[in-house]
Amino acid sequence: MYVQDRASARSEYLASRPISEDNLVPEDPALGLVAFSSPFDPQPSLRLQDGCIVELDGKAQADFDMLDEFIARHGIDVSVAEEAMATATVDFARMIVDPGVPRSEVTRLASGMTPAKIAATLALLTPVEILQAMQKMRVRRTPSIQAHVTNRVDHPLLIAADAASAVALGFRELETTVPVLRHAPSNALALLIGSQVGQPGALTQCSVEERTELELGMRGLTTYAETVSVYGTEQVFVDGDDTPWSKAFLASCYASRGLKMRFTSGSGAEVLMGASEGKSMLYLEARCIALTRAAGAQGVQNGGIDGVNVTASVPDGMREVIAENLCVMLHDLESCSGNDTLMSASDIRRTAHTFPLLLAGTDFLFSGFGSVPAYDNAFGPSNMNAEDLDDYLVVQRDWGFEGGLRWRDDADLVAVRRRAAEACRAVFEALGLAEFSDEDVDACVRAHGSLDVPALPPELPEVASERVMDAGLTALDAVGALHERGYELEAERVLEMIRQRLLGDVLQTSAILNEDLQVLSSLTDPNDYAGPGTGYRMAPDRRNEVARVRNVWSAADLALEQTRSEGCVLLRDNGPALRGERADEVVIGLSPAFGRDIWVALNGMTVAEVLRAVLAGVEAEGLAARLIRVRRSIDLGSIGSTAARLSGSGLSVGLQAKGTALIHRADLPPLANLELLSIAPRITPELYRQLGCNAARYAKGLVPEPLLLPESSEPLGPRYHARVVALVATERRLAENADPIELGAAWPT
Repeated sequence: MYVQDRASARSEYLASRPISEDNLVPEDPALGLVAFSSPFDPQPSLRLQDGCIVELDGKAQADFDMLDEFIARHGIDVSVAEEAMATATVDFARMIVDPGVPRSEVTRLASGMTPAKIAATLALLTPVEILQAMQKMRVRRTPSIQAHVTNRVDHPLLIAADAASAVALGFRELETTVPVLRHAPSNALALLIGSQVGQPGALTQCSVEERTELELGMRGLTTYAETVSVYGTEQVFVDGDDTPWSKAFLASCYASRGLKMRFTSGSGAEVLMGASEGKSMLYLEARCIALTRAAGAQGVQNGGIDGVNVTASVPDGMREVIAENLCVMLHDLESCSGNDTLMSASDIRRTAHTFPLLLAGTDFLFSGFGSVPAYDNAFGPSNMNAEDLDDYLVVQRDWGFEGGLRWRDDADLVAVRRRAAEACRAVFEALGLAEFSDEDVDACVRAHGSLDVPALPPELPEVASERVMDAGLTALDAVGALHERGYELEAERVLEMIRQRLLGDVLQTSAILNEDLQVLSSLTDPNDYAGPGTGYRMAPDRRNEVARVRNVWSAADLALEQTRSEGCVLLRDNGPALRGERADEVVIGLSPAFGRDIWVALNGMTVAEVLRAVLAGVEAEGLAARLIRVRRSIDLGSIGSTAARLSGSGLSVGLQAKGTALIHRADLPPLANLELLSIAPRITPELYRQLGCNAARYAKGLVPEPLLLPESSEPLGPRYHARVVALVATERRLAENADPIELGAAWPT
């Protein structure tokens, strides 16, 4: 019976897909739910009087709020302001994108522009134009990447082991946080120790409440900070008991002790806090970034961050997210791209969010790739987590972009994890913080996450943290403990992180330390992209490193796989193959390499098993089978057609060594057939047997039901096509311009 209002099966299916879990909303400027160009955004304007800004984006000086005041006094270069504001918005947009316009000229003009002018310019750019601009405008020539290293239970040894493996994989900044604030000192100490095992120079931070975070930094237990939040409206600052001046003071506190520090902002924050003033998300973010520059911070962690789900809910939201990152670059600041919050239930959508940034390159491609399992990420699952590491490495290999990471053999990772866990245990014991068993160490070394390790005494992280704080322990105490317990190399590396703070080089904009402890920054590694052939390019060694991933499969692997089954069937040459005279025979045509250099088909069956299954099917119907080898062609249609013309019944089965098979008849063109099993990995022994049966039935004048492969949406091409290339090359090598030969078969016991 027809039911008019019933949804279609397709609609019901689509409604069950992960994308349906995402909350999407229409634009609502009054609520701030608009990515670009809200009708409530101010028109760009700036007026100077006696060298001071007396009008900013439509507001007279008397009406300035605290953000306007701070930006007007400290965030705009008045020496270039009139020229910059007089530049047509579309002309400036074109300058940003054009590789022929020097980056320095773009940043010079941007330094004199107001937030509304910058926001209006970025609103003109398409996604591709934004990416082109980012390639030129990022501060540091060499992209890098940051990891989240946390766990559900604040296990110090697991923190240390995960930190060591993250650095071994290529992460150059590591960020931890805590489910329980009181555990922060223990986590920070464990992260510091683990980060210097395997390779030196990774910077670390513990993201917690600002007072605690600053104290940990002062003690040398962390080496950078980024969770100092700024906002785009005055009300949100007031709600947080903050001002731009207090944030600037905090930034100077970090800098005075040699600690790298960037601010955190991101669209959607003001919307979530109900104080967007109806402005567009990009305009509010442009205010945050102008404020950051005014405060003297090195850079900005932005691109949605915790508010990315709000931004992603509106039209053009993801374009706005990358426009935020470009906005940071225009201000000549380090851009630490978001990507640290799982922004969708859809794997396709979260990948689409991340991928453009990877291709364009930012100073930090992630402000927290979850290098631990998603369930252990105390920040909440990142857009990519440990479960996605191999995917990320292969995508990096596919496109040849600098994603910052490399594959490491499991044995190598286990070794650095063990060293880190044991070093952490040694320090905690030497300083009287906690004791751990060999079982604790072993479990943390081999664990995927905290669910794989014995339960900690619940009080351990808190007691250890209290002892750190009460005893006034610093990074120097960790250095002493490492040296005392025989970890001289790690002691020297932790000490080097203290030396680096004294040198102050990490205070350069966009500074990181590479594994040779060289500073890469806007001064030492400036972005020099000026079109094709310029800018960052992978060195040959790095490209080779990127090419190595877990599941690379070579022709040598094929040869080894084939050798293991060599001789599973013995096929002897019985001379030229002649046309048969028996009407009750089916000829089995074999490809040139079948049972010679190829011994295993793509489905894992040996060629002996394939052949015996087909023969069994023919014999089950009471017919005889004759074997020939077709030497002139490797094409399955030609093999089957040649065999059919030599068959007394006119029927044949064609077999390629890789496993594909068909039934052919002598009166059909070579590229036609009666039945075809073309997807070798999905052909089962029963299907081969049934193919033999059907060939015999056709020979008897019957019309059997054609065989169908099992239904599957499995993507077989990515798994098998490279193997097919190697197998086909083997077949081609053995093909020769010679007539078919008759074969006899023997089956070794």
